[in-house]
Amino acid sequence: MKNGRSADLSRRTLLASTLALAACGNTAAAPVAPLKSIAPFPIGTAAMAGQFDDPAWVDLALTQVSQLTPEWEMKMEYILAAPGDYRWDAPDRIADFCTAHELRLHGHALIWYSQGAEQFVGLDRARFTAEFDRYIAAVAGRYRGRVVGWDVVNEAVAEDGDGLRDCHWSAALGQDGYIARAFERARAADPDAVLFLNDYNLENLPAKGATFLRLVERLLKAGVPVGGIGTQSHLDIEIPAGQTAPFIAEAAAFGLPIHVSELDASLRSEGRIDTRSRQTRIAQQTARVAELAEAFVALPPAQQYAFTVWGLRDTDSWLRRDARDDGKDSPLLFDTSGRPNPMFEAVAEAIES
Repeated sequence: MKNGRSADLSRRTLLASTLALAACGNTAAAPVAPLKSIAPFPIGTAAMAGQFDDPAWVDLALTQVSQLTPEWEMKMEYILAAPGDYRWDAPDRIADFCTAHELRLHGHALIWYSQGAEQFVGLDRARFTAEFDRYIAAVAGRYRGRVVGWDVVNEAVAEDGDGLRDCHWSAALGQDGYIARAFERARAADPDAVLFLNDYNLENLPAKGATFLRLVERLLKAGVPVGGIGTQSHLDIEIPAGQTAPFIAEAAAFGLPIHVSELDASLRSEGRIDTRSRQTRIAQQTARVAELAEAFVALPPAQQYAFTVWGLRDTDSWLRRDARDDGKDSPLLFDTSGRPNPMFEAVAEAIES
């Protein structure tokens, strides 16, 4: 339609001028169409309760996103000091912020191989199992009706994709057993939430993506109430073009909601000398992000659970808290001042294509 085409061209012109200003170091951010206003699906970001005290972060979040995921403060490491001893201050604050501002809340994460070993150490099998169940019931039950979905089990697949991880949960309950039990207990605690199996490097490492999808298939055949697939999408900009979209399509074949759950894309070259220009790396970054966004946009609407970026501004990123950080990485949609990075344009154009 002529009017629609003109509007699209006007938006693209505005966005291009905004990005040009940002590239030139202009300190005033020009207006751009918020992602949540152009996306027919939820746009999310990670949040920490302390960020609510930063007016610039709050303004950017409320302008751009419609869903929050607690970055750390709803994980076991924060909530559980010892069996039965729970800390609710920060997760409650995040849930209350979402309620006050009419944002969706995605729960992250109930069971993760990386956490819980200290709290559960020394428990016999019966007590271990009872406390496992108790924790899920307490956390999922507390936020029942407030979260739209949970990352029930996080990062169950081995680092290289060769089978599942060995961890304290699998040692006590079995590799598939702890996963199945977690989903069953989460379903009992919050029957209406979408229950996700969530993992990373699924696009980056085809072997890991394949193992993950076989796990999903096995769990579903066993009647485990897996309700959604979460792909963290911490994208390696070095992966070949055309590698991401086939994984998203294969995951979608289960008919479950898909969550791009923790998107970022570092410009750093880990463990090697990289003589390419920054602009060359940014072009590669935006191409990988565009492929992911386009694949998500192509999903049936019922399967577009949310498109979540793991932080808003570059300095909010966990990648910028690393001791190796040189202060130059730009892995997110917005720069330190809240101006759109080229990644923003890649996502916006995919949504409107």
